[in-house]
Amino acid sequence: MAEPLIRTQGLTKKFGPFTALNGIDLEVYKGEVLALLGDNGAGKSTLIKILSGVHQPTAGKIFVEGAEMKFASPRDASNAGIGTVYQDLAINPLMSVTRNFFMGRELYRGVAPFGLLDMTKMDEIAHAEMVKIGIDVSDPRQAVGTMSGGQRQTLAIARAIYFGAKVLILDEPTSALGQKQQMGVLKTMMRVRARGDIAIIFITHNEIHSQLVADRYTFLALGEVIGGGAKADLEHDEIRRLMAGGSDIGDLAKELQDIQAE
Repeated sequence: MAEPLIRTQGLTKKFGPFTALNGIDLEVYKGEVLALLGDNGAGKSTLIKILSGVHQPTAGKIFVEGAEMKFASPRDASNAGIGTVYQDLAINPLMSVTRNFFMGRELYRGVAPFGLLDMTKMDEIAHAEMVKIGIDVSDPRQAVGTMSGGQRQTLAIARAIYFGAKVLILDEPTSALGQKQQMGVLKTMMRVRARGDIAIIFITHNEIHSQLVADRYTFLALGEVIGGGAKADLEHDEIRRLMAGGSDIGDLAKELQDIQAE
């Protein structure tokens, strides 16, 4: 069995008396999409913030390519190869595609910050990296505000990969997008998966999207792993049940009928 690209062992996070995560074991491998699912309050956001260095765990360990890592900041996680694309994308709509792509990591001709920005080289790189995962921006100096939501997601993903992401965490990347744009983002994910060298953690509430792209599933509820497995081993109804925190859909339907009968 191949070594997981990223693995957590007994990951726990407490905020005062409240336990947000309780002993999370997780494995993600190169060239796969792991769908991380669960209802609101399941612990998904806390988990990805620990993996991305925003929070430090109360207990437990994180391993990247077999080596234990401790992240004191998001920069530490980024340096270890964990790239996180949040829903807000950290993109300035008034700036160009290129300036957003290289934000904080600009290339200079001469000694930075006294040299001149090498816009020609940055334009070429930004354009080429986005083409690799399916978006051909004709003018990389256009304002990001002129791009669709799906194109902005692709920009954020391409940026993370170019700057060394081995593990790509995508936080609800298809939410708030139209159907066509959602399909574009899913295609981008599959192009990244096809590279074979990057692991994707896909956080979503959309079970249809997860079934289109995921190789494996991990389900959270109330800060604990309640199930998981390969897509081929999980029936549709079982996925829906675990997404609902382990509640049986039939039981929920009966409860609703009982309320109507009152």
